[in-house]
Amino acid sequence: MDNGVKIMKQVLEETKVNIPRPKGNMSKIEVPSFLNGVMGKGMMKIGMVNMEEDDVSQWNRLGQTVPILFDQVSELFKWDDLFPEWIDEEEESDVPTCPEIPMPDFRIYEKMDMVVAKLPCKYPEEGWRREVFRLQVHLIAANLAVKKGKRDWNRKTTKVVLWSKCRPMLEIFRCNDLVRQEGNWWLFEPDMARLQQKMSLPIGSCNLALPIWGQQGIDQVYDLTKIQSTTNKPKREAYVTVLHSSASYVCGAITLARSLLQTGTKRDLILLLDDSIPVSKRAALSAAGWKLRFIQRIRNPRAENGTYNEYNYSKFRLWQLTEYNKVIFIDADIIVLRNLDLLFHFPQMSATGNDVYLFNSGIMVIEPSNCTFNFLMDHREDIVSYNGGDQGYLNEVFVWWHRLPRRVNFLKNFWANTTNEASVKNELFGADPPKLYAIHYLGWKPWLCYRDYDCNWDVADQRVYASDVAHERWWRVHDAMDGRLQRFCGLTKVRRTYLDWERRKARKFGFPDEHWKINVTDPRRKHLVA
Repeated sequence: MDNGVKIMKQVLEETKVNIPRPKGNMSKIEVPSFLNGVMGKGMMKIGMVNMEEDDVSQWNRLGQTVPILFDQVSELFKWDDLFPEWIDEEEESDVPTCPEIPMPDFRIYEKMDMVVAKLPCKYPEEGWRREVFRLQVHLIAANLAVKKGKRDWNRKTTKVVLWSKCRPMLEIFRCNDLVRQEGNWWLFEPDMARLQQKMSLPIGSCNLALPIWGQQGIDQVYDLTKIQSTTNKPKREAYVTVLHSSASYVCGAITLARSLLQTGTKRDLILLLDDSIPVSKRAALSAAGWKLRFIQRIRNPRAENGTYNEYNYSKFRLWQLTEYNKVIFIDADIIVLRNLDLLFHFPQMSATGNDVYLFNSGIMVIEPSNCTFNFLMDHREDIVSYNGGDQGYLNEVFVWWHRLPRRVNFLKNFWANTTNEASVKNELFGADPPKLYAIHYLGWKPWLCYRDYDCNWDVADQRVYASDVAHERWWRVHDAMDGRLQRFCGLTKVRRTYLDWERRKARKFGFPDEHWKINVTDPRRKHLVA
């Protein structure tokens, strides 16, 4: 542990101090034409970030330019330091902390009318979006606007002008706040309440955006004042899921709706679906609590015809729900056990961790926006998804995200394959009252198994997803539903045949857990659906 601390200390201390070059070697930074008619011209105070090596003399006609001094982050500081794969969320052996990115001493500066920053851009180098120095300059510009920006009643007074060869980070400078673009210049008028909320959160997933239970017990909720954004308009919020291309997740969506309503939420439940869902099943989805919205599917241009990923970019339609200020997307293979309304206080993109520096898209806090939707659509050809799916794509767009506790979207898997891991997770899956907010069912879904046990036990490469306790928990939610809804969770003849075949294979392989020996009593086995 000591070695790790020393290494991180070394990383943080090996910074570069910005030393101005002789003026003869400087490149001249022209003032963009969209600032020619700016109010207060000649009287402005302008904070200049990361421009010590440039000739900014032309900006003096707008007012007084103030260089913002800071130490450049060390090149040894990597994205993984800010976005580790795992943190001790439960604080069982350590309290998670984030390394510090050097910031200016904001106290020494007066109020600013405008913030101007030159953003680094290493495009098209691999990993250019995850350059820590790039993030550092974004954060300095944003914090300067929040802490030292002048503002009045409309909260959009301070202008942020960014010079960048590639688009500034969408996560910090939203496309809704983009006023003008000219060449490499970008003019933003940020919603300061939103930006202030963002800047109050941890600088990466190295710490939780906000713990949602206290050390005195899971029912204690922390003070939310730090992350509550103010607005003059009443908020509209909704939970949303998506069904397209197949009716195989209809049962999951019905069960998800019922589980959400059992938590007492009063938010709207919105289901985006295409015409592949039969009329009879649409009626059941409505009866379960969903408000139906029909969509046109969006094709993934990099997917093979007929594959699982072919139309998974349909999830981008979430950003077109602009009648809502905020939505929480939930995959249809999830059940919710505790009220999740607290998550509406969090900004986009808030999610739980997945692998390395990536988030899991099973539950996401999203702020609908037509211009964000257009951005997602426009870059389908040039942004490469690491897994070929929507989760990989969104992770390349929203590289700077906010970590929610894993209990919010608890994945049903057992990667460590140890007795201790199984014991701890199964205790959480079965706890009553619930300790988890939601369970995310990876592998074969409960409604595609016999209810007697988790059929992932019978498939060699799916056994890491097997849990009879979590399986039984899903069926408990199912059994609380109206019988007219339960019939949409039936087995087809094809699925029954496949289950029996997998049981025979498990017997042949002699899997030591011997689930293949269990006598199947599931009544759905004899009452098949079409």
